Amino acid sequence: MKSITINGSQRESVGKKATKALRNAGQVPCVLYGGDKPVHFSATELAFSKLVYTPNAHTVVIALENGETYDAIMQDIQFHPVTDRILHIDFYQLFADKEITMDIPVHIIGTSKGVLNGGVLRRNKRKLRVKALPANLPDFVEADITPLKIGSKLYITELENDAYKFLHPDNTVVCQVRRSRASIAEYEAEMEDELEDELEEGAEATTEGGDAPAAEATAETQE
Repeated sequence: MKSITINGSQRESVGKKATKALRNAGQVPCVLYGGDKPVHFSATELAFSKLVYTPNAHTVVIALENGETYDAIMQDIQFHPVTDRILHIDFYQLFADKEITMDIPVHIIGTSKGVLNGGVLRRNKRKLRVKALPANLPDFVEADITPLKIGSKLYITELENDAYKFLHPDNTVVCQVRRSRASIAEYEAEMEDELEDELEEGAEATTEGGDAPAAEATAETQE
């Protein structure tokens, strides 16, 4: 998995006043968990743009001014409710021999037969929760939709990989091809037309069948 380096400074004070002063200076207060003790640091808001404002998944290298570096992943982020500015970020430290859980984006590949026939692709899961050693974390999970016909579903069990495991039930649908509204409306219209034709044919047959006995009865009376 690709990694992004965040250059930061260790925080000497973690009180409310110090935190507010950091934000006023364009810094984002952060905490790194998972080690022997939490590491409090800060970095410029711009430093997190490639990590936060992207659909891709990344690991992080936190490089502090004192020379210490930490491998981590972003665990939680808080935004200002009005301005959407980043208020705080929590990170979790990575260790080569410990599995980590992370949300990985799904990349759709191929062209569905069902879509070519007028169906619509519905993406039920844009990200999948994966558990793996840091070295085995994928950049994305590939989902080949080529075999999907209209009405077909792609289940998570079809994407299984030996390098990592999914933390979802086996019946989780990643994507499916559904009949489009236009095709449904067209199909319903055709069915209505066929039903009307059958009713008209039935009515005509009833009328023709009812006239013959009446004619025979008249002939018998005349005799």
